[in-house]
Amino acid sequence: MGEPAREACGIVGVYTPSENAARTAFFALLSLQHRGQESAGIATSDGYNHFLHTSMGLVSQAFHEFDLQRLPGYLAIGHTRYSTTGSSHAKNAQPLMVQGSSGPLALGHNGNVINALELRREASELWGCRFQTSTDSEVIAQILGNAPGANWQDRISFAMRRLRGAYSLVVLLQNSLMAIRDPLGVRPLCVGTLNDGWVVASESCALDNVGAQFIREIEPGEAINIDEDGLHTIYQHPIVNKAVCVFESIYFARTDSILDGNLVYKSRENMGKELAREHAVEADLVIGIPDSATAAAVGYSQESKIPYAEGLVKNRQAGRTFIEPDQRMRELGVRTKFNPLPEVISGKRIIVVDDSIVRGTTTPHVVGLLRKSGAKEVHMRVCAPPIVSPCHFGVDFATRRELIAATLNVNEVCKFIGADSLGHLSIEGLFRALGKEKGQYCHGCFTGSYPIDIQLDLDKFALEGD
Repeated sequence: MGEPAREACGIVGVYTPSENAARTAFFALLSLQHRGQESAGIATSDGYNHFLHTSMGLVSQAFHEFDLQRLPGYLAIGHTRYSTTGSSHAKNAQPLMVQGSSGPLALGHNGNVINALELRREASELWGCRFQTSTDSEVIAQILGNAPGANWQDRISFAMRRLRGAYSLVVLLQNSLMAIRDPLGVRPLCVGTLNDGWVVASESCALDNVGAQFIREIEPGEAINIDEDGLHTIYQHPIVNKAVCVFESIYFARTDSILDGNLVYKSRENMGKELAREHAVEADLVIGIPDSATAAAVGYSQESKIPYAEGLVKNRQAGRTFIEPDQRMRELGVRTKFNPLPEVISGKRIIVVDDSIVRGTTTPHVVGLLRKSGAKEVHMRVCAPPIVSPCHFGVDFATRRELIAATLNVNEVCKFIGADSLGHLSIEGLFRALGKEKGQYCHGCFTGSYPIDIQLDLDKFALEGD
């Protein structure tokens, strides 16, 4: 993606009675690094006490060997964060620890709760909760920790009736691990077995990375508990409709993950094939914007019978950094992320497949880079419909006024980015590629139609200083 929507967070939960859970959680988090690069953390329990370590930066920056040694226990949860509610600050790093009426718990959250401000005020007034962060995740933790009820089934039922929005959760108790997915199933969550234990994760690629066997995805509205008695569903909220985030399949998830029963690579390949059927053009070469659009570019090539090649090489070590670029490096811009191969693209009519165009700030530079490298024609093809509305459920796209497709039509965007032509996959083509019904997904960013009524544009900093 030229100017990426910010990733959703990544969460893991580990129950390994015969080995250290923190180490397993660490390696699971490494494979979810693409979902968040601001902070990382792991909380553990040895059956008696909770232990916690969080830090800003990448997973590999946040943890050293001595950090893992200070996290004993056979139970662990982990989190890697991109902030969708609350600022990028050490105090907002997860997992979060709270002391509730039912005892201590640690929580990791992926998603966004749209009524968090209202719930935070209620929790303060009714239960006297004192909040240490500016995140909706702490609101969820306090509600779970203080909800009325004789057992966790009652407390989870209470929480699900109050929370509105997206929340996939891992919750660490003294002797067990819970995983909870909101009734719409907006954000992904799956579970697998590992020797005599269990691993929960946002994506199945995290299970693969630690040698766990994928069992299934956790159902929308389902809460599971894992302890010495195994895995049990302890609560299932009535399902009225599903609203799985379709952008997970387009961009967020790794291609080797399974989402909603589909291998992500095949879904993106199918998107590319549909895109070729809808927006054919004469050309010599198909290239993809690495890495998220590579599979779609392969699919476009297969369907169009136009050869595929790597025309751009991604600098995979150019992850987020706390070092500010100087003016010269800012001017280099997109070159710090992509490097063209002039010998491959010079003199060629190029079809460039991307996963989306959000603000339109980077795509013109990519087109310009290809032209400077000798491309004869540059035809942009996008394996997603135009993004015309912001996301309120855990993706930090932009405000509506910042979305280029919200103010310009396709021809105007094409002119703005400097391409010879521009084609977007249609909504119908997208769901043909997924082999799913449109009504099973949240597609608000493309249609402005959300699974929950949204009254106003929500501010990610709404809880700051409340």
